Amino acid sequence: MQTMAGLAKRAGFLTGAAMVAAALLLPACARAQAQNGLSNLFGGIFSGPNPAPSQATPGSGGTQTGALPWSGEDGASGHPLMTAAAIREAAGNFNNCVAAMWPDAARRNITQENFQRFTAGLSPDLRIMDLMDSQPEFTKSIWDYLDILVNDNRLARGREILAKYKAQFDATERATGVDRYIIASIWGIESNYSTQMGDRSVLQSTATLACIGRRQAYFKDEFLSALEILNRGDLRPEQLRGSWAGAFGPTQFMPTAFKRFAVDGDGDGRRDVVDNPTDLIASTANNLKKDGWQAGQTWGYEVVVPQGFNYMLADRAKAMPIAQWEKLGLKRATGQPFPHPAEKAYLLAPAGAQGPGFLMLQNYRVIMKYNPAEAYALAIGHFADRLRGGQPFVQPWPRQERELARTERLELQQLLAQRGFYKGTPDGQFGGQTREALRHFQASIGVPADGFASSDVLDRLRGR
Repeated sequence: MQTMAGLAKRAGFLTGAAMVAAALLLPACARAQAQNGLSNLFGGIFSGPNPAPSQATPGSGGTQTGALPWSGEDGASGHPLMTAAAIREAAGNFNNCVAAMWPDAARRNITQENFQRFTAGLSPDLRIMDLMDSQPEFTKSIWDYLDILVNDNRLARGREILAKYKAQFDATERATGVDRYIIASIWGIESNYSTQMGDRSVLQSTATLACIGRRQAYFKDEFLSALEILNRGDLRPEQLRGSWAGAFGPTQFMPTAFKRFAVDGDGDGRRDVVDNPTDLIASTANNLKKDGWQAGQTWGYEVVVPQGFNYMLADRAKAMPIAQWEKLGLKRATGQPFPHPAEKAYLLAPAGAQGPGFLMLQNYRVIMKYNPAEAYALAIGHFADRLRGGQPFVQPWPRQERELARTERLELQQLLAQRGFYKGTPDGQFGGQTREALRHFQASIGVPADGFASSDVLDRLRGR
C-alpha cells in the first residue's frame, strides 16, 4: 500500500503530525517525520507505521548532537543490509561512498567546488537505521488520528494563514485550479503551519541512507538531488533541514519531489519552499496539479452504507459511477443529493461496517499520491472542508474498538495464512493484501466482509 517512493516522498518521511503523535503516543520514537511525518503516523492504521525520531540540534561537521544514539542492534526488517555488522561495515566506508558519488554529481552539473563544500565534514547518522526499521508495538485508530490532527487550534491557525496569504492563494488558485483549502490543509497537517518541520540535516540524512541500509539506490537519488538544490542556490544549507528521511519545508518536499514540482512563485530567481510563502503555496499546488488535481471538484463524500451491504465492493479497484452506488443504497450522510452522479468513485470503509463510509473521487487519489496512506488523505480532505466552513463527520466512529497490538496483528496474519486466505509473509503490518484476506475470511463465516481487524475477528480466527 505504501511504495517506498511514495512513502519517502512524505510519509515515512515528513514531520508535522508526527510530533503531535509522538507527544500523545510516544510511539517507539516520535514519528519518523517528527521525523517522518504523517505517512508514518497514518501508515500504522493500515500498514504499520515507523516511529519517529526525536529531533536533534545540529552540531558541527554535519553531525547531530542531543539525539539518541544508534542501538547497535539488527534492524527489525531482517534485511541483510540492516544487520548490525553490515551497518558498521558500511559506516566505516561512508567517506569513500560519498566521494564515489562525485561522477554522478558532475553529470548533474554540480560543480566540484560545491560538491566538496557541501559534503565536507559529513558523517553518518546511524540513529536513522533504528528509525528506518522501527516497528511500534501499538498504533492509533483512525478516529484518534483525526482527533489529533483536525482540532480547533489548528483550524484557527489555518484560517489565519488563509487570511494572511490571501493574495498568494488567490493567484495560485487562478493559475492552477487547485483548491486553496487543500493547500492550507497540507501545510497545517504536515508541519502544523511551519512549527514542526524537523531539524535534521537533509544532506546528512540522505547521505547516510544512500550509503548504509536497505534503500541505498533510492536515497542516492535523494542525496544527489539535495546537492542540486544547494548547487543551484534555491536554498541555503541551513534551510535544508527536515525529517530523518530527508523531507523538508512546511509541506515536506523530498529533494526529488522538489526538483519535479517546485516553482519560483514570485520571480526572484529562487524556489524557496521553506521560508517564502509565495513559492511554498505555488509549489504545493503545482505538485497536486501535475498529479492530476481536478479543478472545482471535491475529494469525496461521507456516505451512509445500508445494512446488509456487500463490503467486498469496498475496494479502490472497484470504482463505479455514483449513480450506481446510489442504486446499491448509499446516501450522503448530510442528506444532500450528490451533485455529479456520473462521477466515478470507490467506497472506503476505514472502520468497517461499524463506522462511516466514504465515496472517494479523483482528487482523493491525488492526495494519496502526495502521501500514500488512506487515513492521511482522509484527514487532509476533512481538514480542508472544515477550513472551508464545513461540519464534522456526521456518523460516529466505533470508539469502543481497540487497536490490535503488533503481536496480535502478526497472529492475525498467521491465522489467515493457516486457513489459506493470506498469501503474503506475516509481518504485523496491515496493507491491502491483509484486508483482502480478512474480507474473504469474514465472508466465509457469514459476517460483514468489511476487512476491519477487530479483536472480535481475531477471536473468531482463534476459534473462540
